[in-house]
Amino acid sequence: MQRAINLLLVAALSLAGIILPAPATVAQAGARDGVIVLKSRYSVDETVSKIKGNVAEKGITLFDDIDQAALGAAAGNKVRPSRLILFGNPALGTTFITANPVAGLDWPVRVLVYEMKDGTVRVAYTDFDWIARRHGITSRGKEFKMASEVIKAVTEPVRQ
Repeated sequence: MQRAINLLLVAALSLAGIILPAPATVAQAGARDGVIVLKSRYSVDETVSKIKGNVAEKGITLFDDIDQAALGAAAGNKVRPSRLILFGNPALGTTFITANPVAGLDWPVRVLVYEMKDGTVRVAYTDFDWIARRHGITSRGKEFKMASEVIKAVTEPVRQ
């Protein structure tokens, strides 16, 4: 009987948000915030080079390569290697903005390449299905599917 009462109490407290959930795994985090994180088999510089090469090979516009570690160092902050790559196809990406102007927050595409404390390198980007839901865009299914295929094609070759 006491065990049943304890289980009910735990369930009630969990529903009330009093018991904190366990830290999210990458898969859980992705479902919550739309971030997909892959492990790269290369260094940050090699990963960025390969991603930029894939972008160029596909005829996609490279908008910027922001070295966040260099920016941090210039500001007096020690930041592990971290690069933010911005790219996109204006013909495709701007269709999201025509559906909802606020979608401009998620375009152009951003891929973050960063080094963990243990030296492993990660590649992170926002899932396009999540972006569609975030902005309530239901009229661009074909375009979101194409964007999802492109981001996978650009990042898959570095995946470990």
